Amino acid sequence: MTTSKSLRVAGADLHYQVRGTGPMLLISQSGEGDADRSVDLVDRLVEDYTVVTYDRRGLSRSTLDDAGAGVTIAEHADDAHRLLASLTDEPVAMLGCSLGAVIGLHLAVDHPEQISTLIAHEPVAPWLLPEAERTHHERELAELQEVYRREGLAAAFKLIAEVLGIDPSDPTAEPGRTPAPMTETRKANFDFFIERDFTAVIRDTLDVTALRGTTTRIVPAAGRNTPRTVFDHRCAQELATLTGVEIADFPGGHNGNTSHPRAYAARLREVLES
Repeated sequence: MTTSKSLRVAGADLHYQVRGTGPMLLISQSGEGDADRSVDLVDRLVEDYTVVTYDRRGLSRSTLDDAGAGVTIAEHADDAHRLLASLTDEPVAMLGCSLGAVIGLHLAVDHPEQISTLIAHEPVAPWLLPEAERTHHERELAELQEVYRREGLAAAFKLIAEVLGIDPSDPTAEPGRTPAPMTETRKANFDFFIERDFTAVIRDTLDVTALRGTTTRIVPAAGRNTPRTVFDHRCAQELATLTGVEIADFPGGHNGNTSHPRAYAARLREVLES
């Protein structure tokens, strides 16, 4: 059974869902993904975990008081903090994918008592990179926004795939998945993600030295199919160097949680139980 509720946070109403039984696991999604994005993955976790998913502010059912407002990663992290505080007094495990991993890193610094283990799958965090590389990728994201404004979503899709090393035709993807249809809501989510979340990523900062002192166990993660030279994998590599924790490899690529839900769930259990 799925419990769906709304939580009032600063400047927004946050939609979230709770499924399953057992220790709590928060999943913070990548890209334009809302609470329903990883349904195939969640289906394979609910026998062992109480899984919490949510729509980030500005996506789907998580509406902003000011529809034109921007967003920061700190606001996203505060939303996740308040969501967890409303659900439990105990530390929980967290899977953060891409942008969700960056949210998790902020939580690990600001609210380490809430997160026991963070699996940070390919965080899109330019501040993890050496300065020249960081500047290059920040400019890359800004240029992608300009392509989206000039040429639309299809052109942006192609560039996002190149920047993050995603193979849209992934021949290794598991059969029987539930592909997300390109609805008007999803198009609106992509617009928010590219126009406002990209800007939040570009402007984001975090004291990387604070990550070394957090009591949260941070596990850098990366997809086996993600090219080693692309932005997101480089961030995972730098996080591994910073924390001294070896990268955990996961099935698939940047979106392995949706392309390989069975194998991803099995690997997730291994890492959480190790």
